[in-house]
Amino acid sequence: MRIRGRAVLAAALALGTVGTSGVALAVGRPAGPAVATGSTGGAWSAGSVPVAAEVPAATRAGTAGRAAASAAPPPAPVVTRPAAQVAQAAPASVGYLSGRYRVTPGEAARRLALQELSAPLADTLAARFPGSYAGMWLDQAGGGVLTIAATDPTPVAAAVAGLPDARHVTVVPVRHSRRDLDAAATRLAGTLGVTAGRDVLVDERANTVLVLTGDAVPADDARLAGALGSAGVPVRAQARLDGATIPKACDPRYCPQPPMRGGIRLDVPRDDGSVGGCTSGFNVRAKSGRYYVLTAGHCVVGGRHQRVDDTWHQFLGPKVPVGVESTNPVLAENDFPYDYSILPYAEGAATRWAYPRRSVGSTPSLVNYWCVADNPACAGKGSRDVPVTGVTPYASVQAGWVVCATGSAYTPKAGEQYVDSGAGAGYLPGTRCGEVIGKTSGGIDVRVCARPGDSGGPLFTESDGRALGILNNGDPGEGPCTNPNEKNTYAAVSVILDRVNDRTGLDFQIATKGPLLAPPTTSSRR
Repeated sequence: MRIRGRAVLAAALALGTVGTSGVALAVGRPAGPAVATGSTGGAWSAGSVPVAAEVPAATRAGTAGRAAASAAPPPAPVVTRPAAQVAQAAPASVGYLSGRYRVTPGEAARRLALQELSAPLADTLAARFPGSYAGMWLDQAGGGVLTIAATDPTPVAAAVAGLPDARHVTVVPVRHSRRDLDAAATRLAGTLGVTAGRDVLVDERANTVLVLTGDAVPADDARLAGALGSAGVPVRAQARLDGATIPKACDPRYCPQPPMRGGIRLDVPRDDGSVGGCTSGFNVRAKSGRYYVLTAGHCVVGGRHQRVDDTWHQFLGPKVPVGVESTNPVLAENDFPYDYSILPYAEGAATRWAYPRRSVGSTPSLVNYWCVADNPACAGKGSRDVPVTGVTPYASVQAGWVVCATGSAYTPKAGEQYVDSGAGAGYLPGTRCGEVIGKTSGGIDVRVCARPGDSGGPLFTESDGRALGILNNGDPGEGPCTNPNEKNTYAAVSVILDRVNDRTGLDFQIATKGPLLAPPTTSSRR
């Protein structure tokens, strides 16, 4: 394929083969686009940096997402994109940066291009400098600078000196490598009898280990002080959830046309006769070729759960069946960050929600992108479906990233036939964009408005359609979005998939095609 106006990433710290239109990054997961941040073409060469082999799982493994990559596929070709092209695909993300940080659209585009480059770069640095690399984040408030932490900054700085937009990349010294912090977190989790990556985390920006208290580790656990003191690295403890957080757990919007997509309403009749609901997250496909719908676990296995739940789209009419709770095998948990339900379709529902039969044409898996008044930046491109291209591992998601989320919470007006999600009058269901502010909850913490009823809804990157998470909980709120600093937390999709695949062996993947009426004839599992 001939490419005009695109820069090619020729040799980036660890490269495989270089062609005229792309490059294979030698990292142990399918990489997203590596993006050149200028509008003109050009090659980036790391000079004398040697070509790396496929990254061993142990080298790039973190306490959660990195640890499950031992069977990663070979490197995939990566085509670079100019900043202007990235911005064209992500107007609301540009709008968020422009509004929040008072920067020009061109500067916002530069930052988004640097964001796309950062995920494969993180994997590469972890492989090349395992004893030194300690993480990275985008400092949006500090000028859109990609900050890389390392115990020995000099060789890392030399290796990234040839990066596109290198003047907005800085390497800072820290005391502990990510490898050492991961090892300490694993030891500490073993001492406390809990799970690394869920209850004991690494906070890259603080260069510390973090113990989350409140469930598996009580705040008054007598073992805690001694365990923290003997960890060998800085450790702090904090409550997993702020006392004011609430689950976002109802959904009343209308979008019955196929195909099934993330970001639409799922109503759930309860044991007591009431109706709750959530938002669909992503389409999921097992190695068998069967399709499922992913949403939050607390939607179907909450405190009042005594029956096999079924889910509907617009329960009060036209009452379209969607999925049913799976009991054999059990495909749901309500124990954050394992807050998921993978719903097989109800009898006959798969046909209702699948793509119509056709011999030609694209059949991508989709996320619903619905413009709302408080997301004015999307007006230029309008409401649309975003094709899902894959999953960004939890370990690669970085503070400072701009992300988007779709939810369908709603409180109906007088006379409307909708389930009241408790969103509050004036809240508009749809898509909003904001910023990743950290991962210290064990999930992905974002500055994006959400309300009860948005639970299970998808978190994704607008420019490239990468799946990140599904909504679990957040700051209390009702009615219109008025707090620009509202925090909500998403359970990471990669962590969920690792968990359910370990338990079932069914090899679930986020679907990038379908749902289809029959399994595709290709050998691809996605």
